[in-house]
Amino acid sequence: MRTIGVALAALTAVGAALSSSAAEPVRTFHVTHEYKVARAATVWVPLPSDDAWQTIRELRVEGAPWERVYDARWGNAAARLHAAAGATITVRYEVTRRERAADLTHATGRAAPSGYAAWLAPDARVPLDGRVRKIAADVTAGKTTPLARARAAYDYVLSTMRYDKPSGAGQGWGQGDIEWACDRRYGNCTDFHALFIGLLRASGIPARFSIGYSIPPGDGGDIAGYHCWADFYLDGVGWVPVDASEAWKHKERAAYFFGHHDADRVQLSTGRDVPLPGARGAALNYFVYPYAEAADGAPIEIARKTSYAP
Repeated sequence: MRTIGVALAALTAVGAALSSSAAEPVRTFHVTHEYKVARAATVWVPLPSDDAWQTIRELRVEGAPWERVYDARWGNAAARLHAAAGATITVRYEVTRRERAADLTHATGRAAPSGYAAWLAPDARVPLDGRVRKIAADVTAGKTTPLARARAAYDYVLSTMRYDKPSGAGQGWGQGDIEWACDRRYGNCTDFHALFIGLLRASGIPARFSIGYSIPPGDGGDIAGYHCWADFYLDGVGWVPVDASEAWKHKERAAYFFGHHDADRVQLSTGRDVPLPGARGAALNYFVYPYAEAADGAPIEIARKTSYAP
């Protein structure tokens, strides 16, 4: 009997270890961005920053003279480079990313304290017009606390939206446009979170947008595109992490992604309508890819590639 008990204990320990490994509450990886500029240009490249859940080491920017600058609205860091025609800009860094988890049991029924006005205001593509406010009022009807209203908005987004990125001319997904989300009801992570953030702000709950990359499991490789997510503020808790598009794609984890961000990501910037210091063009819808201008202020396309390794 003792042998059986030891064997069962060993199996339990192995199962717990596998479960912990699969969850990856802490993960370290290396990211490389490669950008090619055909013409001489000033280039702004987003740079990751340290925070409570992310530690950046060994940051290197190569290929042109550069300086670190910060946008005046949200404080996002960027490398501003003066690149020659044909230059290849490479950005490398190591990331240690920790899982984020919010203890929602401490939420109060009070509104957010003062100081969060920026996260209650509309964005260019997330207006808080009558239509958005009407949807928010209908979705949160009968919900008496900010937490209950936020959960109702989250459930509405998951039940209403469809994650889809069809190719072809004239596609409007991927802009984080709440009108698109309300009309078409499909898109990528930007569209999911535009709807979620807009509904919360219209309900008096501060909410913010962040963007970077989702890092796949495995031994490394190319990363095809960006990923974005959201937070909302609860009195008694602080910022609560949400990832509605991942919840849609992995419906078995929908409860997890209301209150958690996994460790499989790196964040580059926060906020929409990002003004780049010294740029002549308009503020960026969001800042995850580099932006380049010629001497006359004309925007220039940049070829880009992002990869990761353990």
